[in-house]
Order: sequence, then structure tokens, then C-alpha cells
Amino acid sequence: MIPLRDRNPSGKFPGITILLIILNGSMFIYQLSLGDDLTHFFRSYALIPAQFFSYGENSRESIAARLIPLFTSMFLHGGWLHIIGNMWYLWIFGDNVEDRLGHFRFLVFYLICGVTAGFTHMVLNPHSSVPCVGASGAIAGVLGAYFVSFPFARVITLVPIFFYLTIIEIPAVILLFFWFVLQFFSGALSIAVTAQTGGGGVAWWAHVGGFIVGMILVNIFPSRRGFRRRSFF
Repeated sequence: MIPLRDRNPSGKFPGITILLIILNGSMFIYQLSLGDDLTHFFRSYALIPAQFFSYGENSRESIAARLIPLFTSMFLHGGWLHIIGNMWYLWIFGDNVEDRLGHFRFLVFYLICGVTAGFTHMVLNPHSSVPCVGASGAIAGVLGAYFVSFPFARVITLVPIFFYLTIIEIPAVILLFFWFVLQFFSGALSIAVTAQTGGGGVAWWAHVGGFIVGMILVNIFPSRRGFRRRSFF
């Protein structure tokens, strides 16, 4: 299921959501300009679990150098489909979460979700040497916040039915629950695959961790003054 847009107008201009999309897009363009230097760039700024947990093996590397990729990795992407998909979800669901939290709190919320998601991935894949990049973990937090904040908002969704594609409106709670279940079972399967091959792939557990943290944090962070929940019935 691919969300196309939601019927949930934002009460405020989503300045931080747009800024994050611009930052991610700008960084991706910069990546494209690096050419053969991109591999070295990823080694420095992507999230690499084995590198993060190897502190005792290389004391010359500062703690700060190990922590920085937790932040920088969420602004890097592995390809056009990767960044377009992430930014599409952020555009659809980010404005309403920003509307609830307010601009500054939404930015803090987004960064915490991204860092927590990245750490979740590392804890469950501590020996992986595959660079992990993408805003998916932070955006998963946004989806988790949307899930509990606007469960009955209608989302216009492209749904494949056998060999046909159809567009229907479904409640956000159904779409996002389906998304979360897919991430969870894909993550469970990835553990078995990684155990057999030692390879890497999609950071499914970063998505799961980000989503759960987003669900929790959005209820801890105070809503902005003047925010009112809308009825979708």
C-alpha cells in the first residue's frame, strides 16, 4: 500500500518538515557530486555498528567521532528511490505531527526518534560493517506519532489487488498498523538471514524502534498552544 496524500489539513505552516526535506535533498545532491569519494564519506558519516562498538580496538578515535554518525546518517541516502520514498512519507505525515507539537519540539522529536532508531539497529546488529543511512528511522517516529494522534484521518492510498491497482481511502490506523507489522516481521526474518549470511540490508529494526519511540514521545511532549484534535467522523 502506497499513501498518496491524507485528508488532514495542517493548522500551521510546516516549516520544519519542509526544512528537513530540503536538507535531505541537498545532502543527496552533495553525495552525487562525490563520485568515487562517496565510499570514504559513508565510512565517516554513515552509521556502522561494528565501527561504533569497537572503541577499545582504536582508542585514537574519540567518542564524539563515534556519536556523530547517529545524527549525520539520518540525512544521507542510498539512492533515488530511497530518498524519494522517505521524503514522500515525511511530506504526507510530518506536517500534522509538526502541527501538534509545534516547530521546535517537532525538530527535537524528529532527531530523538532518528538517534533512537539508529541505536536500535546497532544493538541488534552489533557486528555489521555495512554502512546504514537514511531518514527512515526518524520518519518511522513521525509515523508512530501520527498513528496515535490521528488514527482515523483518511489516507488516500494506492492498493494493489492481484494484478490491478486501485485507489481507496483508508483510516491511518489501518495503513500504519500494516506498515508496522511489515517492518516487524521483515526485521524478524532479517535476523535469521543475517545469521546465515552475515550480510546487511534494510534496517528494519530501526523502523520498528523509531515507530515505537514516536508513539511514546508524542504523548510525553506537550502539544503546542492552541492545538485542537480534529474529529474525522
